Amino acid sequence: METTKQFKDRIKLPFTFDVEKMLVEVQALKQEHYEYYKVISLRAPAHLVDTSLPFPPPAEDYADGSWTNWMNTPNLERSPYLKSIINKFKEYTTVNLVRLLFLAPNSVVEEHTDPTLALEEEKSMIRLTIPIDNNEGVEFFLNETLVPMKVGECWYLRLSEKHYVINKGFVDRINLTIDIIPNDKIIEIINSAHQEF
Repeated sequence: METTKQFKDRIKLPFTFDVEKMLVEVQALKQEHYEYYKVISLRAPAHLVDTSLPFPPPAEDYADGSWTNWMNTPNLERSPYLKSIINKFKEYTTVNLVRLLFLAPNSVVEEHTDPTLALEEEKSMIRLTIPIDNNEGVEFFLNETLVPMKVGECWYLRLSEKHYVINKGFVDRINLTIDIIPNDKIIEIINSAHQEF
């Protein structure tokens, strides 16, 4: 999908999810996988999930995820509520990489950019963020401005811009991130979300 339109750098989408159900499943996965600033993969390149599959051939462009097939991991298959969230977005578009991102207390994600994660980028993915545990000490800054994300909400963020995260709290910050292919259905949802932040 190509677009020349400039979107806001943060847009809260009209989806909300049950935080308690997410937390129950996340805590179960955390018991098995957890290390500080841990990433738990829920959808990944198919050859990494099923090692009997061949590696995909080299690609000229990796930005939109079309270089590989994507597959649910066992972590997602045993997490029915999280899987239902992913299936919700599959109703609208292609879902590629899905992860749980943990940030330990008193930790920082340094300022950086993700150059291909923006609606304005040609042939790219966008990342949706659903905070699951976002204590009062967590601050997510995009373009030097705080993004007021609350647990259970779903946000599009233009991550090709500078952003960083601070966790000054006493518990982990946990986000569910869903990388999708923007298409007309997704653009329509984003265009209809007229919150001003």
